[in-house]
Amino acid sequence: MSEEKITIHLTVNGRPMQGKAEPRCTLVDFLRHELRLTGTHAGCEHGVCGTCTILVDGEPTRSCLMFAIQAEGREIWTVEGLGQEGKLNPLQASFRKHHALQCGFCTPGMLMSATALLKKCPKPSAEHVRDALSGNVCRCTGYTPIVDAVIEVSQRQI
Repeated sequence: MSEEKITIHLTVNGRPMQGKAEPRCTLVDFLRHELRLTGTHAGCEHGVCGTCTILVDGEPTRSCLMFAIQAEGREIWTVEGLGQEGKLNPLQASFRKHHALQCGFCTPGMLMSATALLKKCPKPSAEHVRDALSGNVCRCTGYTPIVDAVIEVSQRQI
């Protein structure tokens, strides 16, 4: 038996949006299926792998652990909000340059976690980057190219 859907109003990647979701719908499923923002991936669905990490009011958040209705009135940033008009942002370009992705499944969560880190700490050490990304699991690349990509971007920031 299906529950009645609730209208949710939120800001996603700087744009006001709304959609409908059942009360038990996770935010990752709402983003992917209702708003058609498929850049956020659903991995373990237990908050362990970090694949579904997005920014909620500027904080890295596991969207598989949050109900869509909890996003009412909140500001959400997904990986789709990083680049502009088909151009990669500096962090995305650095991931590409350093081969910090292979299959790409973990990449959206890594990018969003790294984005949050760089906003809070513009010049992190490699150890700080590793700590900030420790909740994001990658099974393909190893973590060195990912850390190198984040460090390179931090060194270019003024």
